[in-house]
Amino acid sequence: MNVAQLVGKTLAQLGVGHCFGVVGSGNFTITNTLMEHGVPFTAARHEGGAATMADAFARTSGQVALLSVHQGCGLTNAATGIGEAAKSRTPMIVLAAEAAPSAVYSNFAMDQEGFAASVYAVSERVHSAQTAVADTIRAYRRAVNDRRTVVLNLPLNVQAQEVPDGAGQPPAEISLAETIRPSRAAVAALTELIQNAQRPIFVAGRGGRGAKTEILELARQTGALVATSAVAKGLFNEDHFNLGISGGFSSPLAAELITGADLIVGFGCALNMWTMRHGHLISADTKVVQIDLEDQALGANRPINLGVLGDSGECATDVLAEIRRQGYPPREGYRSAEVAARIRGSVQWQQVPFEDLCDPQRIDPRTLTKRLDELLPTERIVSVDSGNFMGYPSQYLSVPDEFGFCFTQAFQSIGLGLYTAIGAALAQPQRLPVLGTGDGGFHMAIAELDTAVRLNMPLVCIVYNDAAYGAEVHHFAIDNPDADMSSVQFPDTDFAAIGRGFGADGITVRSLADLDAVSDWLDSNPSRPLVIDAKIASDSGAWWLAEAFKGH
Repeated sequence: MNVAQLVGKTLAQLGVGHCFGVVGSGNFTITNTLMEHGVPFTAARHEGGAATMADAFARTSGQVALLSVHQGCGLTNAATGIGEAAKSRTPMIVLAAEAAPSAVYSNFAMDQEGFAASVYAVSERVHSAQTAVADTIRAYRRAVNDRRTVVLNLPLNVQAQEVPDGAGQPPAEISLAETIRPSRAAVAALTELIQNAQRPIFVAGRGGRGAKTEILELARQTGALVATSAVAKGLFNEDHFNLGISGGFSSPLAAELITGADLIVGFGCALNMWTMRHGHLISADTKVVQIDLEDQALGANRPINLGVLGDSGECATDVLAEIRRQGYPPREGYRSAEVAARIRGSVQWQQVPFEDLCDPQRIDPRTLTKRLDELLPTERIVSVDSGNFMGYPSQYLSVPDEFGFCFTQAFQSIGLGLYTAIGAALAQPQRLPVLGTGDGGFHMAIAELDTAVRLNMPLVCIVYNDAAYGAEVHHFAIDNPDADMSSVQFPDTDFAAIGRGFGADGITVRSLADLDAVSDWLDSNPSRPLVIDAKIASDSGAWWLAEAFKGH
């Protein structure tokens, strides 16, 4: 056994979930070893696609995902996807072949450690046959316990070393890091703030996804409404006082109620410009609390009245226990019958009236998405690319729970949506995968449609096609109406035909009647993707991106 085989075997024994990648000479052996030991492998068409597939798989499966790449250029091809994962604190390991230290003139030589640092990933390395198991375990522990994206460099000369007898012992059971409990002082301070609030709201982010039960129990005790950041959409679906997404995607009623809060508590939520609309959702006299596992995150995006270092679930549990210890009874707070009736009647975007922009050639993106929400099975997993269109699938497509929505937007890159949808679909195979993407992002990612076809994946690709980079067309013109937009506008593309060329099904949609073909496709028990080329009417610029552009 050589080191490459030992590392692959060790990762399989540690229980990694899935590997994605593009195989070259430097990662051929380790990838084959992973497959031999039962780790599924998906061969992508480009490392950039493979990186985000791995990211999405990890987010929606709860397992560590792997990305396998060739030395040098294979790693740089994956840069944006690795950066997205690293910014999102996705537990993922990049198996990066590396030119030998002596091969300074190799075409593939580069500073891979410096590269990892540049995209905020963590760099580790396998140093020798004697340390290979320990080096691999160290990378795995950092991914799991520190919630980091780790680039595990595998120098070619080390990969080829023979493993001496006794050096390839299986890893011992990995102990997970214990959750961080908040201090007694922090619990007391948060208890006082909550008990003094009349209209509290709890907003859960990525760090609150594992604490649904604890947060809801505290909310019901204290009369707090609940909401989420975009990445945690669906977390509180079961609760009658759920406002949905807080931020740019908030419905008018949700925005009104959040603005009316006198206390906002962020559970594992960055409280950034997206979630708080550049602070516009926070009234001048509203107190703000942020709960996070990292001290440096507290108050990083806005001033806060209290920062609590600790796990979201532990914090909610301890505060509830303190409230009960002090003898406070459950109270109505913001959970009044009047608020319940308003939420029931108009908190969902599907309930909000709008002026339909449809014409004979173009369909209103709201009309389109609202109808697709009715047609597509409720047991779905929705992935969203970035762009002017992105609010429509995020707002109008409902999801069954927090594992039914995958939002790779930390790097704010367009073109990651198709990759996201494939990785998320493999993590949740019992659900229908649905992608919302723009024409620009779909063009960037189109090669991976072949991957979905090879996987026999019934992936619904909704392409919001306005033949432009819509965000730039609408928002750059705000300050300069006479600006030349030819650099961000393009001839119309027939995505339905391109989809069929890849082996998928494809339809063109200009009206609601055209969506009847979606029902026919669903009835056919499909085993290949459906590309919906939706020719959308102009919305004159989505307000959620108008706010976001203020931060650029």
